Amino acid sequence: MNTHNMKMDFDGLRVLVTAGAAGIGLAIAQEFRNHGAQVFVTDINPEAVRAAASAGFAAAVSDVSNEDQVRGLPDQIQQSLGGLDVLVNNAGIAGPTGPIETLESEDWKTTFDINVHGQFFCIKHLLPLLRQSTRGSIINLSSAAGRLGMAGRSPYSASKWAVIGLTKTLAIELGGEGIRVNAICPGAVNGPRIQAVIEAKARMLQRPVDEVSDLYHAQSSLNKLVEAEDIANMAVFLASPMALRINGQAMAVDGNTEKLY
Repeated sequence: MNTHNMKMDFDGLRVLVTAGAAGIGLAIAQEFRNHGAQVFVTDINPEAVRAAASAGFAAAVSDVSNEDQVRGLPDQIQQSLGGLDVLVNNAGIAGPTGPIETLESEDWKTTFDINVHGQFFCIKHLLPLLRQSTRGSIINLSSAAGRLGMAGRSPYSASKWAVIGLTKTLAIELGGEGIRVNAICPGAVNGPRIQAVIEAKARMLQRPVDEVSDLYHAQSSLNKLVEAEDIANMAVFLASPMALRINGQAMAVDGNTEKLY
């Protein structure tokens, strides 16, 4: 008997992935489904939600920074999945790039509205469903920028540090109820978002894009960008029985990143 496969058998597990219709979120949703979970995805992009629904996911349009929209999620999830075991707070934005004195206040606020307040709203309103589960788990997406400073990216970095504080506090608050709360700290993840960040950083530094791209690769000891599937694998592990004693942790998936550019 393969006990490893038993520990990764998610048959009947009910999972919500925010911003789960594209990018990292979709990779996470697909990996959970590959292991037998029932997956509900939300996304702010109606076209992406339609594509996810066509691919067989339960899906809904939702802006996590809008509490009124988040309030409606528990009923939708209850109707679709019959409950909730795992909440993956994946929704987030890169925010503006530039020295702090050049940033617009609204851009700063928007970064926090999505990256921090969105997680708060989802946790607050979905806790009643998680409390009914015997294997409740919350997985918050932070970043390597949530444990290291990142010049020119102060709104993003500050918001991701806030996610770590939220995670560690809720692990203490909810641990006695059997609900584990952990964070994932990805390094630079290959895809359109990091390419846009690299281009913005190149403009700020007045350096060629290729040169800044090389710096982003070199900040990892592996000299590689992280892939979305790497983040998905960590999310699945944290929700699995193999991680039953892992709580309040910020799990780095960054190829050993010691400095951010």
